[in-house]
Amino acid sequence: MVPVRPARPADLPGFLALAAEVEHWFGPMVAEPGFHRAVRDSAERGLATVAEDGAGLLGGLLFGPGGPAGPGGPARPHHLHWLVVAGRARGTGVGRELVEDVLRRHVRGPATVEVVTFGPDHPGAAASGARAFYERLGFTPAEAAAPGPEGGSRQVYRLAVA
Repeated sequence: MVPVRPARPADLPGFLALAAEVEHWFGPMVAEPGFHRAVRDSAERGLATVAEDGAGLLGGLLFGPGGPAGPGGPARPHHLHWLVVAGRARGTGVGRELVEDVLRRHVRGPATVEVVTFGPDHPGAAASGARAFYERLGFTPAEAAAPGPEGGSRQVYRLAVA
């Protein structure tokens, strides 16, 4: 078990270090002011989570809360907007800890949580293990999503929370 905590705006350099490891899969982030804003805003709102050790961030997650049901419709789903585990920590349970922490703190069932990850034909799907990771957590593949900024395919995964 790794220490997981809500992120602080001061964690931005750690998020940028994580982003630098995966830009080849997700497109530019480190130099993007919008990514910097998203991290700071999420941290200030209590919607960013990090795992760390003495050497820095092992992983980070940006979360988007769902919303109440509209007239005659279902509740809007929650979203895992961004989840990255440092290469040195992949396969150690850090990603699971981050997701479980965010679900425990922010999701009350019945609810749906969505994440957009690599499509089945994307090179990052196998290299990152993202699809298998989400499936182990109980997410199920759903419809295709818009391609990523680097042009690779994407797919929505959903988790029903009782």
